[in-house]
Amino acid sequence: MAVIQGVLAIMKIAIVIPAHNEAQTIGPLVEAVRALGYDCIVIDDGSVDRTDAVAEQAHAMVLKTTTKSGKGNALKVGFDYARKHGYEALIAMDGDGQHSPSDIAAFVACCQNTNVDIVNGNRMHNPQGMPLVRLATNRLMSWLISLFCRQHIPDTQCGFRLIKTNVLQAIKLESSDFEIETEVLIKASKKGFKIASVDIQTIYRDEVSKIQPVHDTVRFIAYLWRELLRKND
Repeated sequence: MAVIQGVLAIMKIAIVIPAHNEAQTIGPLVEAVRALGYDCIVIDDGSVDRTDAVAEQAHAMVLKTTTKSGKGNALKVGFDYARKHGYEALIAMDGDGQHSPSDIAAFVACCQNTNVDIVNGNRMHNPQGMPLVRLATNRLMSWLISLFCRQHIPDTQCGFRLIKTNVLQAIKLESSDFEIETEVLIKASKKGFKIASVDIQTIYRDEVSKIQPVHDTVRFIAYLWRELLRKND
């Protein structure tokens, strides 16, 4: 368990990591998070490799889905666990090693110093190495979603973010896959929660991205259209 001493409160924070077939990267990631003093919750989303065993060996709390259910569903499992076990905030990270635990301190400091409700990671300050199609898609989606949220969020598709659990208590999440990251921002904004961003590093390796730019952009636009037509959660 890690806590941060702020001006207003002491916060109990957990790190939530959805993972599908990440046996090669999940061990060092969990170990680095635990070395910083944080509880680590790994949601093994139907992996067929040793993701669950490796995460357990690194002393993570491992929750499992019986089959691959999608990133959104895996995150909701982790979110529910964090809320029910008294965490006041969580930091969501991807399990593929693209997010550096050394950046966790920036999220905590921003939350502590500004008292915002969500702190979103921002890779757009230095997108070197990001594939061109993903970069263009991300900029388009971030512009659209910032309009919906009426708050400037430079990298809305970043999965590295701090969320206070009272935000999750106030909104109903329905998305099953990558669009959950958009849903959190839009629904939190509708409820009046404040969002800030911090610059992070992104570590690109040879792994194949699980995001399909065309297919997922269509899903995002369909989700935005549904939200535009929806008056209330």
